[in-house]
Amino acid sequence: MLRWIPLLPLLAAVIHGLMLGLFRTHMPRWGVIALSCGSVLLAFLFAVAGFFRLVGLPGDESLIDHVYTWIGSGVGDTRLVADVALRMDPLASVMTLVITGVGFLIHVYSIGYMDDDHREDRGFQRFFCYLNLFTFAMLVLVLADNLVLMFLGWEGVGLCSYLLIGFWYGDRYNAYCGSKAFIVNRIGDFGFLIGLFLLFSAFAQAGLPTSLDFVDLQANLDAIVALTMPAPFWGDEWRLVEVIGICFFVGACGKSAQLPLYVWLPDAMAGPTPVSALIHAATMVTAGVYMVCRLSFLYAEAPVASALVAWTGGITALFAASIAIAQTDIKKVLAYSTVSQLGYMFLAAGCGGYTGAIFHLVTHAFFKALLFLGAGSVILAMHHEQDIEKMGGLGRRIYKTKVVFLIGVVAIAGFPPFSGFFSKDEILLTVWASEVPGHTWLYATGLVTAALTSFYMWRLHFRVFWGECRAPASVRDQIAEPANTVLFPLYALAALALLGGVMGIPQVYGDWVGVESSHSLNNFLAGVFPLEDSHAISHALEYGLAGAAVLAALLGLGLSYFLYVKRPELPGQMATAARGLHKLLVEKYYVDELYDAVLVRPLVWVSERVLFRGVDAGLIDGLAVNGMARGVRGVAENGLKYLQSGLAQGYVFLMVLGAAAIVGYLVGN
Repeated sequence: MLRWIPLLPLLAAVIHGLMLGLFRTHMPRWGVIALSCGSVLLAFLFAVAGFFRLVGLPGDESLIDHVYTWIGSGVGDTRLVADVALRMDPLASVMTLVITGVGFLIHVYSIGYMDDDHREDRGFQRFFCYLNLFTFAMLVLVLADNLVLMFLGWEGVGLCSYLLIGFWYGDRYNAYCGSKAFIVNRIGDFGFLIGLFLLFSAFAQAGLPTSLDFVDLQANLDAIVALTMPAPFWGDEWRLVEVIGICFFVGACGKSAQLPLYVWLPDAMAGPTPVSALIHAATMVTAGVYMVCRLSFLYAEAPVASALVAWTGGITALFAASIAIAQTDIKKVLAYSTVSQLGYMFLAAGCGGYTGAIFHLVTHAFFKALLFLGAGSVILAMHHEQDIEKMGGLGRRIYKTKVVFLIGVVAIAGFPPFSGFFSKDEILLTVWASEVPGHTWLYATGLVTAALTSFYMWRLHFRVFWGECRAPASVRDQIAEPANTVLFPLYALAALALLGGVMGIPQVYGDWVGVESSHSLNNFLAGVFPLEDSHAISHALEYGLAGAAVLAALLGLGLSYFLYVKRPELPGQMATAARGLHKLLVEKYYVDELYDAVLVRPLVWVSERVLFRGVDAGLIDGLAVNGMARGVRGVAENGLKYLQSGLAQGYVFLMVLGAAAIVGYLVGN
């Protein structure tokens, strides 16, 4: 049964691809909708059925679907086995439900959104082909039974992101953004591969055959925990498990847009808005968080790697939030918000709170998909205008969008009882109680980030929906709610953003209503994260930490309301007074410019001047290929042509000369 979950979207993508690529024809619009949306809906229903089957299994058993043995090489201790096998345990089940459920809503939303796209005749079907392929790749990633198959899905989502970000490839900027995402992710993928190779080498060194199956890896991990490797710098030896954990985290940084590999995600906004929602909420960027949580047993034995995960996540969360407060593109604000929220997830995972990381991943999928699709509704109403400085007062024209967008804002800002409050509160609680070096500073970082998140999200809401309309008169008269196919997914996601926190209500609140075990998600994932740290925290402290998080959210709301509703002239005056700081934030700390100056331009210069002109054109083409050709031509023109003169006496002379040479050789021997 499990194989049908990824197979259904793949079949839809293959049918679309064959029609467009091989037969050069296109399906009727209703056929595209039925095939694409129907395949994802069926995958969701299979995922729901798998979830209920999983709940009925005893103990820590999982659903397994072995398709065939893919790789079987080597003998003895160096044997490598990798199967095409799918495993649904509680963690994979949660991820599968999110991918197919939220993914289906995004597919439905795309029907109305892409109706407005008339850039090419077959763009509608091509778009849904890529969406289905994207869904398939992410499902393979989360259902994979081993690291090798996971890497196949990992690369698949990277390819699909390139196709979808650069979907409108006629625009050079869109094509550039797609290429940028692809290249930056290759850097992270290199780290993933090195971790994979080191893991295989470690088990071979320990005298164990390697299957790279997650269950076998966890069972045999003790055999490699004590292994070390020579340190290239900083000390004599490094623990191999630490190096492997760091390498895998480099891959996670690329896929989940963490420092220093976050630069591709804000530019991913070049694609259609449903793509942004799919990448940011249900698929690609959650892959790195999922991978770290899937390898929680490894990171539990690698405290240095775990601390690196936590500190990178905390710094990225604060860094991206500070950028978001100065952006004026509605999708860019949400993009940097995603980078920041992913930092929260890594902060939790690095501190041992893997359940909290997955909880926030799920709630984030709900409210971030809602916010992106709500932003798409605004963009449609504004005739594809994305600058929030040219909006304002839209709540009077698109009231339904305003209400659902408001629910998303309240959820991400962390106000109770919305879903974001419970997941963010659990992360901050985990960080406070953790034993990661500097955990108090990490908690402070998370709390400041919470205040900034509330501030920039309320700023976005006020600038778009409140005040006077700043849109041009030609646009102002045509602002209206989009079609129901656009609004229906917003209603569903708004309900999830409001009620999604029910799955993870802390026990301290469950005691109020007499529920013995209120944190359902924690109980469900208990068998997957057996090594998760558990710290006894008093109810008073838990209430205090939750109160601090709510105060941070209120501070962001109050400051945003004062600056953008009560005194809307102040932000401009403050930007003028602190011109340097404002410019720094608007230009995103000039990180892209720094990378361009330090890495991109030197590499382009080396590639063009040294490798192309010097090595390729000069040595390979000039000396080796063309040089050999010129040499052969010279020998032929200046020597061999005289052997083919066409004169009989010349041929007789050569025959006599050859015969004399043979006789001389024979006589000499």
